[in-house]
Amino acid sequence: MVTIERMEVQRTIAADPATIFKVLSDPQGHVDIDSSGMLMDATGDPVTAVGDSFVVHMDREALNDYPMGLYDVTVTITTLEPDREIAWTILGKIRPQIGHVYGYILEPAEGGTLVTSYYDWSSIDPAWKEANIFPVISEGALRGTLGILSRTIARSKDSK
Repeated sequence: MVTIERMEVQRTIAADPATIFKVLSDPQGHVDIDSSGMLMDATGDPVTAVGDSFVVHMDREALNDYPMGLYDVTVTITTLEPDREIAWTILGKIRPQIGHVYGYILEPAEGGTLVTSYYDWSSIDPAWKEANIFPVISEGALRGTLGILSRTIARSKDSK
């Protein structure tokens, strides 16, 4: 579902919310499930509270939309309810800061967990609204990430 300034996609994943949350709260988990190809690596510890952060090493060439090359961003957690919801904003070198939010909501469901991935740019800085470049990530990319998350969870179960 896409509204004017928020996009949401859902998928049921055959795992409990705690297993999924473990991947989503781990910086390397973000790299592992990224469908855009931009996330190259991450530095930092798993997050446990609002305000926690970690660094993601990016390569914008994967999208081939802006010539930014290799760069780092800081992911800062804005919502964290263990096994239920996690959301973050991204701080980088660009000024003014953009202010978009990515997140996941986890709800127990028949067959596992209903995972809602969302991307919200409703509160971005006015300078970025005027640039008319949002959404940066497509609905297909959000869906792809949920598919990769499902595969990652299934593989981790198989290796145990």
